[in-house]
Amino acid sequence: MEFKKLQKIIAEVLNIDDTDIVQEMSFVNDLGADSLELFQILMGVEKEFDISVDEEKLKSVITVGDLLELIC
Repeated sequence: MEFKKLQKIIAEVLNIDDTDIVQEMSFVNDLGADSLELFQILMGVEKEFDISVDEEKLKSVITVGDLLELIC
C-alpha cells in the first residue's frame, strides 16, 4: 500500500505514469529528477505519511526502494 502511495507522489511531481515506476529505479539516472523535484517528492512523502525524514538518512536515498525503506 505504501508503495502505491509513493508511486503516486513521484508520478505527480515528475509528470509520469505511476505504473512506470519500480523500486529499482534511480531518482536521478532513471527518472531524471532534479534537486527541486526531489525536494517536492520528499515534501509529498512527509505530508502523505505524516513523517519527518532525517537529512542524514536522505543522503543514502538513491532509488525509489531506498525511499520506501525510510517510510516503512
